[in-house]
Amino acid sequence: MRYLALASDYDGTLALNGQVDERTLAALERLLDSGRKLILVTGRELDELLSVFPRIDLFDRVVAENGALLYRPATKEEKLLGERPPDEFVALLRARGVGPISVGRAIVATWHPHETVVLEAIRDLGLELQVIFNKGAVMILPAGVNKATGLAAVLPELGLSPHNVVGVGDAENDHAFLRSCECAVAVANALPMVKETADLVTAADHGAGVQELIAAMIADDLQTVEQRLTRHHVLLGMRADQEVRVRPYGDSLLIAGSSGSGKSTLAISFLERLVEQKYQVCVVDPEGDYGTFEDAVTLGTPQQAPQIDEVIQLLENPEASAVVNLVALPFGERPSFFVALLSRLQEMRSRTGRPHWLLVDETHHVLPASWQPTSLTLPQVLEQMIFITVEPHTIAPIALATVDMMVAVGDTPEATVRDFCETVGHCPPSMEAQTLQSREVLVWPCHTESVPFRMQVIPGRTERRRHRRKYAEGELPSDRSFYFRGPDGKLNLRAQNLMLFMQIADGVDDETWMYHLRQGDYVHWFRDKIKDEVLADEAKRIAEQTDLPPDESRKLIKAAIERDYTLPASSPSPGGGG
Repeated sequence: MRYLALASDYDGTLALNGQVDERTLAALERLLDSGRKLILVTGRELDELLSVFPRIDLFDRVVAENGALLYRPATKEEKLLGERPPDEFVALLRARGVGPISVGRAIVATWHPHETVVLEAIRDLGLELQVIFNKGAVMILPAGVNKATGLAAVLPELGLSPHNVVGVGDAENDHAFLRSCECAVAVANALPMVKETADLVTAADHGAGVQELIAAMIADDLQTVEQRLTRHHVLLGMRADQEVRVRPYGDSLLIAGSSGSGKSTLAISFLERLVEQKYQVCVVDPEGDYGTFEDAVTLGTPQQAPQIDEVIQLLENPEASAVVNLVALPFGERPSFFVALLSRLQEMRSRTGRPHWLLVDETHHVLPASWQPTSLTLPQVLEQMIFITVEPHTIAPIALATVDMMVAVGDTPEATVRDFCETVGHCPPSMEAQTLQSREVLVWPCHTESVPFRMQVIPGRTERRRHRRKYAEGELPSDRSFYFRGPDGKLNLRAQNLMLFMQIADGVDDETWMYHLRQGDYVHWFRDKIKDEVLADEAKRIAEQTDLPPDESRKLIKAAIERDYTLPASSPSPGGGG
């Protein structure tokens, strides 16, 4: 289930002339019976609301006073989100003829045409207040407080993300909170501007419109509205001058191709954009490659395997994302761990709608081709997935069958597409041999008649810094280290990180330095082992400048490294051989 809560305005939406009719109350009860939650978001003062609406108990939370006051009907607890304007402000309004005036816990309200006098009073007293309009009402609130901020404060209490909420309203003060919800709905009697910016407008007005909306939520979770929600689509890359975007709900991706060809560049930049749009992500990381993804908390270390309970506990916070590091877990135990984790995540998704996306790097480690599911309902579990692997046929075919879009990278992307098609039983699309340029990939929406097309990857901020510490000062294994051997192979100086690479580069003779430069060895190491496309491209440009003296090329490559990697102030002895 995608939409787990309905956040509704009161006056003009649920209520007509201040009253909610029985049919609307019955619809609210049906929504609760479907397992969803109800949140009331209103500009009314709490005492006034309680006097006119006795069925406040239907709601899990109430956001009152236009976002300034939270109320828990079950316990009658209140939480103030802003201070009330000072008494001298209210006294000044009355002295200047403003009336009627209503004073709540944090709100002061009056009516048109007193807004000009209100603004002058705020200016004259030097107060940090804002004025919000609701049809004829003029509401004065603490700066920065509105229905959207009130809703944002209450959702974590319910374990909900705004991406799993439908909002419905009718007036000016509903704009912000409606836009913060995944689906924004206006009832038929809403102001024209509210209708214009809504994702859906009901055919009926007031409570009847809410009844209509609730019926659609229960019937199909608003699937028929999905095509209208393009404002949430997430940027994947650029096709010529056209953006390539992915639906944030329902799609799954496969990114496949040779090592060092840009899979992680694409994956991390897409993850960043998901998190920027406040979608929760969980990354399963078999090789410890996502430890520097700053938008998530890493669980597990090279010495200590993660615990599933701690993953779930972290993700209970809608604003937290997780990286699950499996390095300490023996290879043979990884598939069973992943199946157990997947089962818990599926249960969590059914309860909270989160995590919104699950990325599985080196998918063949946890979903190998030989894997057979037992009691899991795999298509449900594997929605909003990103699978990453070198060769598609190494992944369980039943998992690949859930993929909606394939992205092929490397030197033979068309062969990777065919590998995928043979594994899942698709007829391969018509395509010619492709020679991809730097940071270019081949994209195929595999459940359509579309022909594969080229797309330019836009590196994200994390990718530019990824593995900074690991590559700058850590110890890469021998097969990923750089070896200065020279033209005759007489040397064997091992650089197991970038810091040692630069130290050794300063000490080797010009002939050795230039030999590796001209051979393209630095470019290959940066691209294939350090996995930094930007650094590799810069080194390639330097190597192509054949008139550069050795010292100058050393200086330029060192500068290129230092732009994206923070190196320690003091350096240990380089050490030797391998």
